[in-house]
Amino acid sequence: MANSLNTITVDGKTYNYEEYMKNQGVKASEVGKKSELNKDAFLSLLVTQMQYQDPLNPMDNGEYLAQLAQFSALEQMTNVSDKLADVYSLVENIDSSVLVGQLSSMIGKECQWVENVNGQDIKCSGMITGVSISDGSPSIVATVKDASGQEFVTKVDISKLTRVGEGV
Repeated sequence: MANSLNTITVDGKTYNYEEYMKNQGVKASEVGKKSELNKDAFLSLLVTQMQYQDPLNPMDNGEYLAQLAQFSALEQMTNVSDKLADVYSLVENIDSSVLVGQLSSMIGKECQWVENVNGQDIKCSGMITGVSISDGSPSIVATVKDASGQEFVTKVDISKLTRVGEGV
C-alpha cells in the first residue's frame, strides 16, 4: 500500500516511487543511494528551473543571484574539502617519517620485550638491527640468541618493548 511519502506525481498521474524510477531506467538497488547533491546536480537544477520558469512571471533577479551565490559557495566548499583531504594525507606521511626517524635512532641498541607464550609472559632480549612500519603498525627487527647460542631475527611490535638502551 503506497503512502504519500513513497509516491511521485507526474503530469497529474501518481506513481509508486520505485516503479517510476524503474521505468526511468534506474535500478531498484540504486533508488535512494545517492542522497547528496554535487555541484553538477545543483547547476542542472538551476538551469532546469530557468528553462521552465513562467515567462509572464520570471524569477526575481535577487533570487537568481542568491542561487548563483549558493552555487559558488558550494563549489568553494567542495574545493576546500578536497584540499583538506590532501593536507590530511600529507600530515599522515610526515607522522610516519618522524616515527621512522625516532625508531631508526634505536638501531644498534639492546632491547627487552615481553612475549606471551601459552598464557605465560616470557622476557626476551636482543639487539635492534632494523625498523619497520607495516600497515601503519611500527615494529623493530631484533637479532636474538636462543639457549643454544643460535642467532635468529624476529620482528617485535614496539608496544611490547619494555626497555631500550645499553646494558639492558
